[in-house]
Amino acid sequence: VLKLLPPTRILALSPDSTRDFSYLREKARNYRQVKPVAEDLITLQPDLIVRTYGGGPNITHFFERLELPVLQIGYADSVESIQEVIQVVANELGVGESGKDIVREMNVRISALPNKEVGGDLLYVTPGGITGGVGTLVDSMINKAGLDNFQTLTGWRSLPLETLAYRQPKMVATAFYGDKTSHSNYWSAARHPVLRDQLGSAQSVALSGATTACGGWFILDAIEKLASARGSTESSK
Repeated sequence: VLKLLPPTRILALSPDSTRDFSYLREKARNYRQVKPVAEDLITLQPDLIVRTYGGGPNITHFFERLELPVLQIGYADSVESIQEVIQVVANELGVGESGKDIVREMNVRISALPNKEVGGDLLYVTPGGITGGVGTLVDSMINKAGLDNFQTLTGWRSLPLETLAYRQPKMVATAFYGDKTSHSNYWSAARHPVLRDQLGSAQSVALSGATTACGGWFILDAIEKLASARGSTESSK
């Protein structure tokens, strides 16, 4: 919404819009905030409610009974599906050309990425000890950067400590480590000595959690950073 619409069309934003994992958090601070609570939203009487997950699974049907239209932002698990979602949302908001501009800019940035020569594998790590496997948005991000995903199983999983004990990834990408909202509990796999050793010896790239928190055009920031790190490693050989 912040990317596509002028301020005059934005009545309020979620409180999450100003948190560390929000890419446009600085811009979002200029807007009224409203909690994803039915009573608060009804009081505002918006012409349209744009949501992802806030308010619970039945909130859309509730608002529709009150004749308050809801635009559901689709789930994206690849760079290509991000572009599809952006265009759908832009069309629904009546700014289809702006959506095309964003998608076009993404394609330009993708085409400018360094050519994949040597590649190598990369392990994505969060403070909670979770990594994205095959079929996740993180997997698509890693592949676009010209790398292979160290986690070869599908979906979101705990860090593969058994594999890490005998095989080292070429690169490790850490995300959310600098965010105040992300904490590693005592039993997190991210605290395991095996991973600590890998972080100390493999090439490490720190990604902003705001670039990987969800599917958006901003994932290109993370992809470019990974591709650049890969390129610098190859040129130093």
